[in-house]
Amino acid sequence: GDLLRDADVALYQAKAAGKNRYEVYDPDVKSTISRRIDLEFDLRSAVEGNQFRLVYQPIYNLDDLTLVGVEALLRWDHPTRGLVQPDEFIPILEQSGQIIEVGRWVLRQACEQMAAWHARGETLDVSVNVSGRQLDHDTIVDDIRQALRVSGLPAESLIVEVTETALMRNTDETARRLKAIKELGVRIAIDDFGTGYSSLAY
Repeated sequence: GDLLRDADVALYQAKAAGKNRYEVYDPDVKSTISRRIDLEFDLRSAVEGNQFRLVYQPIYNLDDLTLVGVEALLRWDHPTRGLVQPDEFIPILEQSGQIIEVGRWVLRQACEQMAAWHARGETLDVSVNVSGRQLDHDTIVDDIRQALRVSGLPAESLIVEVTETALMRNTDETARRLKAIKELGVRIAIDDFGTGYSSLAY
């Protein structure tokens, strides 16, 4: 059992380093990789187990400091580990492809919460991050359309945030999907501008 577990850790290292290679088991990295493997396994039941929640970061107009919107941020309350930081679990969601299902959940939750705030008279916008993996599939357009329909949120109150790096993946297909999203009435923003290609020419 120990041999198989250690071999699995080495296999994980080889895959993380680019595949088509071999790695010798290193006990120094065992705990880090074991934690990552455990988190990847636990993420499979996080949505069904209601372990995810959204927090909302305020967005202010710098001219007069009025509150104009919020950004929906994903948090994971692990049943035994407590709060797991996004920079630890979101890359795992990306690599495993689970980000598509979780991203669909985030869109729906964020739209429903903002629609509830609108009903109380708070006419704010909500920004939701969309990953490159989500933009690789036509389902992203349907997911956004469905979230708006179910929640009743006006499309112009939703802002989809895309990173520079995500924009440069499969540029033709990405541009086509972003155009379809824009045609729904949803706005699009570039997140982390200047940290990737950082060229307006792109």
